[in-house]
Parts: sequence; C-alpha cells; structure tokens
Amino acid sequence: MIRISGLTKQYNKRQTPAVNDLNLDINNGEIVGFAGLNGAGKTTTIRIVGGIMFPTKGSVLINDHNIVKEKIEASKHIGWVPELPNFEPNAKPIQLIKYYAGFYGISSKDAENMAEKLLKKFNIWDARNKKLKYYSQGMKKRFSIVTSLIGDPDNFLFDETLNGLDPEGVKSMRDFMLSLKKDNKAVFLSSHILSELENVADRIAIIKNGKLIKIIDRSDLGNMVTNKIKIKIENPDDNVINTLNKFGKVEANGNVFIINDTEINGNETYKINELLVKSGYNVLNITSEENLEDYFLGLMGDNQ
Repeated sequence: MIRISGLTKQYNKRQTPAVNDLNLDINNGEIVGFAGLNGAGKTTTIRIVGGIMFPTKGSVLINDHNIVKEKIEASKHIGWVPELPNFEPNAKPIQLIKYYAGFYGISSKDAENMAEKLLKKFNIWDARNKKLKYYSQGMKKRFSIVTSLIGDPDNFLFDETLNGLDPEGVKSMRDFMLSLKKDNKAVFLSSHILSELENVADRIAIIKNGKLIKIIDRSDLGNMVTNKIKIKIENPDDNVINTLNKFGKVEANGNVFIINDTEINGNETYKINELLVKSGYNVLNITSEENLEDYFLGLMGDNQ
C-alpha cells in the first residue's frame, strides 16, 4: 500500500509548488490512475513516491515504511517503470539483472533463472546478448518492467509508461497491470492517455497546478463520459439541423454533423438513422464517440 500525506514539493520559494498538499492512498489490489496536463506535477509525485526525490513537506509510506526515513526498507517494496528508462548503455540484460538481484540477497544462480523467465515473458530473451544501448525504446521499457519485478515488490509506479508503445505494446502493458491487481499489488499509473486509464483504473486522481482537484471512482466514469454522434449525410439541406436538434446540440461542417451531449449511446444510433431516412436524407455514415477527454479538459480549463 502507498499512502501519500500532505505531499508538497517546492523547487523555488518564489514559484508555485510543483506538488501542493497532495493526499492520496493507493491500496493493495487497486490501480489508481494519475491524470494531468504536462507540468501538472505527475512525474514529481511519482519520483518522490519512488524515493528518487525528497519532498519539501509531507510524507510517503510504502507498506508503512517512510520513503525518506526508511528509504532502504521502503524501496524494497517498490517497482518503478519510468517514462524514459535509462540504463548503463554498455551493460547486457542478464549481467544487470544479476547486479540488481544482489541488493535483494538473491543468489547468482537464482538471478540467472529469474532473468531467463522474465526476459522470455516480456519477449526480449532473443536480445539477451545485446548491449542495452542497442535496445529500442520499447525494448528498454520492457526491460525496465523486468527490473521492476526482481524483488517481487507489492507496489508499482508507472510514469507515462504507455507513451511511445504500439497497440500491441499498450495491450501487453494493460494486461500486465491487470495481472498485478489480481495478485493484490498496488499500482499507481501516471498517464495523459485517458482512454487507457479508463480501461484499467479503479480510480482516477486528477492533478492541476500541483493540486489534487478530483478523484473519480470507476463506477462514476460512465456518468462523466461525453457522448457525441457523428453523422455524414449525402444530401443535407437547411432543415437537417432542426431534425437533429431533438437529440442534442448540433454542429455542422459541410455535410458532416456532430451531435454533442446526447443521451443516445452507441447502441441507439439507429433511432437517429431512422428519423433521417424518414425525412428523406441519405445517411452515408453514423458513429458514436464516448470518451473522458472532454470532461477532463473541462476540469483543466483553458490554462494549466
């Protein structure tokens, strides 16, 4: 379990704190998403929780161990996967895994067995003899996941880990995080890809200008999603907007019409199609878009 209490980080006394009195718990068996625009304080928070940076005020407890006062013990219970993993470029993966394993008292033989198992699991076993400087960014991210698992920690920190991954990589990461949850691990996931947070997170904590402004429970996400219906019509006329207005606020761009804030969901677009056809319109395409982005941007406002 990760417990963040009154966390504040101020780099310069003349500036607004990068993180300001943040309180948040990440429980065992839970994935908490951490959302905010660039510069909101996400990475600073993650780095403090991981013991990479000291807070100005407040505390972070990892399994009840203070990350500042009991850093060695607290760090044993954390697996951290940064946005841009940075390893000794001339090191090879098995060599580095054995080195890290030594901090946990794992024997060289056991470390080699672990390395083989994990490198195969994350599909980089074939590159085991390559120096890390020859790894692609995606391979480095997968290797950083491997290193985060060495001590079998109870808590995991993912800082924009989904950035730069192809669809297959995103799916693999999603499945991996869900497996951690199933194993009763606490997962703290920082990302600006809200659709991915929505897919895996039990709660989403939203930070703006260093302050936690809202926590959204998974059960509430459906009520916050903005529904949009996009319609392309072959033969629009001046009356088509009046026809569509009964379903929501309509925007027009040539022969494409968007209905905002509609109560019609993706399974009910046939109702709009039926009305348009009865009114003499030829509907070329109709799609439903449901996402959390508009709600998020509304909370953020025009300026961060």
